[in-house]
Amino acid sequence: MDKPQNKFLSVHYQLYTVNEKGEKELEEQTNLEHPFQFVTGFGIALESFENKLIGLEKDTTFDITLSPEECFGPYEPEGVHTLKREVFSINGHFDHENIRPGAVITLTDEDDHRFLAKVKSVDADGVTIDTNHPLAGKTLNFTGKILENREATLQEIQNVLNMLSGEGCGCNCSDCHHDHHEADCDHQHGDGCGCGHCH
Repeated sequence: MDKPQNKFLSVHYQLYTVNEKGEKELEEQTNLEHPFQFVTGFGIALESFENKLIGLEKDTTFDITLSPEECFGPYEPEGVHTLKREVFSINGHFDHENIRPGAVITLTDEDDHRFLAKVKSVDADGVTIDTNHPLAGKTLNFTGKILENREATLQEIQNVLNMLSGEGCGCNCSDCHHDHHEADCDHQHGDGCGCGHCH
């Protein structure tokens, strides 16, 4: 039987990575005032995460461990690239404020698909970026509680459709800025949307 679609879930959770020894490290967490809220069936949350939660009732606690294959896949070395510094220049000046080791930026490919990349290093001959998801190759453990699980309203579904059509990112981000082109690549950057890794 097909799983129900378009459920509205509100979830308070802690996300841990789990190493080979079974040791856990906290990566992110919500709080009760700002839980993770989403409508199922639209790819907002990890499908494996969504599948585990969709049948749980309100006030149910959960402890879910997912393999890399169920999450963001293996770490791919070919996801590391070095781009010319000019790609990250504004009016002829390198964007030192935002392009720094450890920063997460948004890149756009030639088909206008946006994706995140992490700056690994900034050197005289270029900027090395990693397009792997930050949690690629990681086993993830989610613990938390279902705060709400019900049928989504038509307005909530419409809000998701508006988000997916580009009328908003759905995560209250207002700090995405800059748009530069060189060859097939441009970048927009900020400090991210605060959406968390699992959506």
